[in-house]
Amino acid sequence: MPSKAIGKLQSEMTQNNTDSYIQVVGAFLLQHLEQNPKDAEKIMVTDKTIGKSLEQMRKEASKKKVGSCAVLTDQEGFEVVLKYFGIKATTPASARAAAPIITSDNVQPNPSEPKSNNFNVNLEDFL
Repeated sequence: MPSKAIGKLQSEMTQNNTDSYIQVVGAFLLQHLEQNPKDAEKIMVTDKTIGKSLEQMRKEASKKKVGSCAVLTDQEGFEVVLKYFGIKATTPASARAAAPIITSDNVQPNPSEPKSNNFNVNLEDFL
């Protein structure tokens, strides 16, 4: 059964190879099946598709709409997809929120630290 479910997902992904959303959700479901092969029968339900799960995600996001913007986190979105397929939502490793990325654009200087422009690192320092 898992091989048929994988084939179904891959077929939809191939038919919609320019739709990045279907590719991302399809890859998530393939990974989920790898770790949870018992859920294959739920993926195999004839009228359940990746595309329709995206529509369900859109509906769920619209409930949180502020102005003209509606957003779900990765975790929330993947939970909606699993629920759509009738799979008990767990927190998949691939959907956990990543730590914020800190760049020089969003780092505030600490006024108690002295300013220094003498940053120098050699590869030998790490060996």
